[in-house]
Amino acid sequence: MTIDPSSIPNFGGQPDPQDSGPAGPVVPDQDLVKQLLEQMELKYVLDDEGDLAAPWEEFRTYFMFRGEDDQQVFSVRTFYDRPHGIEEKAQLLELIDDWNRRTLWPKVYTHTHDDGSVRLIGEAQMLIGTGVALEHFVSSTVSWVRASIEFDKWLVDQLGLEQDLESGKGDDEPGDDA
Repeated sequence: MTIDPSSIPNFGGQPDPQDSGPAGPVVPDQDLVKQLLEQMELKYVLDDEGDLAAPWEEFRTYFMFRGEDDQQVFSVRTFYDRPHGIEEKAQLLELIDDWNRRTLWPKVYTHTHDDGSVRLIGEAQMLIGTGVALEHFVSSTVSWVRASIEFDKWLVDQLGLEQDLESGKGDDEPGDDA
C-alpha cells in the first residue's frame, strides 16, 4: 500500500510522486506510518516497546497501534518533556481545559510523577480495525502532528516561556519517562 503524495498536506518538503493508494478502506500499520513520516521529512526512531517516535527538542510524538482485530486503535500521543512544578498544576489545568474546549486535538492532560513534577501529554485516536480511507488516515495523522507542535507553541506563549527558551533555560535533555 502506498500513499498518494497529493493527499499529504504540505508539511515541509515535497514528497516524490508515487502511485495512488488503494481505492477502498485500508487497515494502517507501522510501515504505512513510517512511509508517511519519511514523506513528511520527519526523523523517527523505534522505542523499546516497538512504537515509532518522532523526537523534537521539547517533546516526543509516538505513533502506536493497540488492540486487536476490529477493535484496533491508532493513537498519536505526544509527551511534552518540559517539567512543571506541582504548584503550577492548577494553572496548567486551566490552560489545557481552555485548549481542550477550543480544539479537536490533541486532547491534553497532566501526569504527575513521583518526584512531584508535572508533565503534559497530548493524544488523538482513531479506530482502524475495520479499515479507514487512506486519505482520512493520512490527513488525520498529519493534522495531529501539526496540532501537537502548535500546542507546544501555544503553551510557551501562554506561560511566557519564550524568555526561558531564548536564555537557554529550556535546554534540558528530554526525559525518557514515557
